[in-house]
Amino acid sequence: MTRANSLPAALRWPQRHMLYYLSQYIQERTADSGLGDTFSFLRVFRYITVRSAGAAITALLFSWWLGPHVIAWLKNLRFGQDYADKAEEGGGMGARIIDKKGTPTMGGILIIAAMDFSALLWAQWNELVLLTLLSLVVLAGLGFYDDYAKITQQNNRGAKSQVKLAVQCGLALFIGIYLFLLPSTSQLITELMVPFIKVPVLTGVAWVGLLVTVLAIVGSSNAVNLTDGLDGLAIGCVLIVSSVFLVFTYIAGNANFAAYLQVPYVAGAGELTVFCAAMMGAGLGFLWFNCHPAQVFMGDTGSLALGGALGIMAVLIHQPFVLLIAGGVFVLEALSVICQTSWFKYTRKRYGTGRRMFLMAPLHHHFEKKGWYESQVVTRFYILCVLCAVVALSTLKLR
Repeated sequence: MTRANSLPAALRWPQRHMLYYLSQYIQERTADSGLGDTFSFLRVFRYITVRSAGAAITALLFSWWLGPHVIAWLKNLRFGQDYADKAEEGGGMGARIIDKKGTPTMGGILIIAAMDFSALLWAQWNELVLLTLLSLVVLAGLGFYDDYAKITQQNNRGAKSQVKLAVQCGLALFIGIYLFLLPSTSQLITELMVPFIKVPVLTGVAWVGLLVTVLAIVGSSNAVNLTDGLDGLAIGCVLIVSSVFLVFTYIAGNANFAAYLQVPYVAGAGELTVFCAAMMGAGLGFLWFNCHPAQVFMGDTGSLALGGALGIMAVLIHQPFVLLIAGGVFVLEALSVICQTSWFKYTRKRYGTGRRMFLMAPLHHHFEKKGWYESQVVTRFYILCVLCAVVALSTLKLR
């Protein structure tokens, strides 16, 4: 968290993006010719707002074009959900009319490909962006491995939870330690910021910062994964939360706005706005195919990566606790599983028979068992997610 108007040297070294480099090259070549004025419009590629819009549109169009090819490819490979999903295993899903067996999974490949392509095309390649993109690929690879294990084993168990947790924690620790060791970003770890308060509540507490970093990334990754159980639910909520971070990253990367709103300024964080826009464009493109009745599921390939990306961005802009507010739906879904599991184990040990707090967990399946149609659950969770997003945005002024 630096107050300098210029980027630190550590964040300046690869400050290029494909379209910016190309536009600069054309302007330099035509500057002394009569074509200089003709190509002067290329200067708009310097602005984050323009590049964010370009990233969103590019990711959306790329998803629309690539989607049918990915779905057909997954079908040919028989990468479909031929096992019963968790809701069907629990029984009582009478509100479901359409059988989901055989629907291709691993659709997260489409989202990650669109995000990476668009972000690399439009964003300047500083260390914050590259760190986020690298983490996105790592978590997508972990999710792919988990999805593949589920398909080949046909038992809905997938990779061992210890393996997934180890990879997630390892990645989060790497990010935290890397940020701590880099002088320009060490304050992201050594200082603890919370919503509604202007100044850090703790300083010089690297171990607390590392713990918060791990919890933010690992928790967010798994919470989105747990939310991915109904057509369009997870990706729709990710879109809403991404819109919040679109605003936060832009403000965090602008020294004037950050100073006015008294939020942490993080040099180079403005480029994460382009990444957020790419996420939104790719998410909208995927929702086109994932809305009810879904043609493809994102699987753990998408949910682990998208959740992790939200957690990483929250850490990189020094606002990890804002994610708890903006991602309130994800928090509720995760808590429902934790409470259900803990209460069942406790009552089984205490009374000999396990008891449940909900009809079924995660929470969206509880409402399905109460007789809500799938589309009702999804739409109402969207509304709740929008409410959480508004509260999160209000933290910018209520300080």
